[in-house]
Amino acid sequence: MTKDKADITANLVLPQLPPTKSRTRRFFGFLFITTTSLVAGAIMALLPSINAYRNPISDAETLELFQPSDEATHEIDEHIKSHPLAVQLRSNPDFRESRPHLKIVSPFREQNLTAGTLSGPGMLPVPPFHFAEEGGKSCVSIFYLGTDICGHPGIVHGGLLATLLDEGLARCCFPALPKKVAVTANLNVNYRKPAPAGNYFVLRAWTTKVEGRKAWVEGRIERLTVNGEEPVVYTEASALFVEPRDTKVCVVFHCELVMDGDVLKLF
Repeated sequence: MTKDKADITANLVLPQLPPTKSRTRRFFGFLFITTTSLVAGAIMALLPSINAYRNPISDAETLELFQPSDEATHEIDEHIKSHPLAVQLRSNPDFRESRPHLKIVSPFREQNLTAGTLSGPGMLPVPPFHFAEEGGKSCVSIFYLGTDICGHPGIVHGGLLATLLDEGLARCCFPALPKKVAVTANLNVNYRKPAPAGNYFVLRAWTTKVEGRKAWVEGRIERLTVNGEEPVVYTEASALFVEPRDTKVCVVFHCELVMDGDVLKLF
């Protein structure tokens, strides 16, 4: 190397590079951003639930929430709404009318079996009309079951009828219990006749006994009759419901029971 080149090299000032972050600092920075994003997302997802808890949907409001998506659904909805049984129960001051499926807020409604998964054309096209007697004494639900929920061809699946009885009998006794909620301890279903799909049905339930946290309920599903016909009974059921001893949280639109650290989500 010549003397001139050596002088140039000696006088050359190299740029100072910024100090690199350690792997630990980068890891905790990434962890902080990820955690913050997850917490923010969870809060946004829970906002509807928080708002519904602070401003729960009333029974009267549920009667105005459903909007039929087509003419066939509109006809089914109007047929139930104007049926003599619905008119009679609506005029009885001992009964309160509501549509319980519409009290369940999103995203819980989409996750609910009867209010979400099985809701729609060909299944449960309209939310049931529910009439509850004061004090949890009895209740009546009127609904339509489509042709896409069959077991045998043209026959409503027996498992769906059992599910509807489980939910209907539970709703009947909830008001009679101290904390207004319970889980199913026992359900017995007797199938009397095949239930034809694509028809209107009535679920009737009545609380037979209440002892502390326990409630016994009986009920049946029958055909919605016209012109005073004798109803055809398709299924009959009896059930025992028990209010968990350590229930911590119960929200009217969506219940969570905290039992020994486990969370059970109810309809």
